[in-house]
Amino acid sequence: MSRTDVSDASELLARFDRYLRHQRGLSDNTVRAYRGDLVHLTQFIAGEPGDPDTVLPRLGLADLRAWLASMSSHGLSRTTMARRGAAARTFYTWASDAELVPSNPAARLASARASSTLPEVVSPSDIVSMLELARTRCDDGDLLHLRDWAVAELLYATGMRVGELAAANTSDLDFDERLIRVRGKGNKERIVPFGLPAARALQHWLADGRPALVCPATDDALMLGRRGQRADQRQLRDAIHRLCRAAGIPDVAPHALRHSVATHLLTEGSDLRSVQEVLGHASLNTTQRYTHVSADRLRAAYQLAHPRA
Repeated sequence: MSRTDVSDASELLARFDRYLRHQRGLSDNTVRAYRGDLVHLTQFIAGEPGDPDTVLPRLGLADLRAWLASMSSHGLSRTTMARRGAAARTFYTWASDAELVPSNPAARLASARASSTLPEVVSPSDIVSMLELARTRCDDGDLLHLRDWAVAELLYATGMRVGELAAANTSDLDFDERLIRVRGKGNKERIVPFGLPAARALQHWLADGRPALVCPATDDALMLGRRGQRADQRQLRDAIHRLCRAAGIPDVAPHALRHSVATHLLTEGSDLRSVQEVLGHASLNTTQRYTHVSADRLRAAYQLAHPRA
């Protein structure tokens, strides 16, 4: 399709969306973020929401640099700026290859490096408090309390993302081996183990909670909402926030449990490659962010092992 074939105001971004989903296999969240970044770019250039099909093909490198510079002056985080730069480079590489733009102005576009802020970590004692609270309050007859117990145990046991848990099915579980199949970013699958506490919570949920919520609209979803449909990410996040408040510990997002899994595994001696596999990181560099918490353990090991420590 040539540039002249792209006539509708939404067609260029619609085609880009399809490319990201079906050829790159990117998650819905990433696709939405990239699309939002490009809409922001067209608004910056046009001064108001513009037509992507007329704005984006005529931009040059100077326009893209001015766009990124404006974000810096408005105090946006380096992480957001890095993602927006990546969105522009990905879009123009695709559009140039597809001959939808006359040239690729992002080929020489430099972008801010993402922030290396250390991830939030929850202490083991706080996590135990939350999990114990989740277990004990299941006696009140509220079926969703059984679900929330299973959610908290499984997130901490596996380090999976909340979106991955929302997408999980009952058929993904293997109780004999205590494994769960997880579909991560880019629709990549991995197999992650979980322990006895998580298995116990899941079995209670599957035996006493989930069957009572099943309705004609229910699919194979592992976690359900009160109406029997697949629980979404917001519902699962809210569950963790409620448990934190009820347990009297600092309120954290579910992603902090993922960070905590990596931290606790490394602190107890797990190697980086194993943690990378558990969390589903594409790059070992991502996993290495967690090594800061193991500095004390590394120092102790050095002092014990090095002849001149």
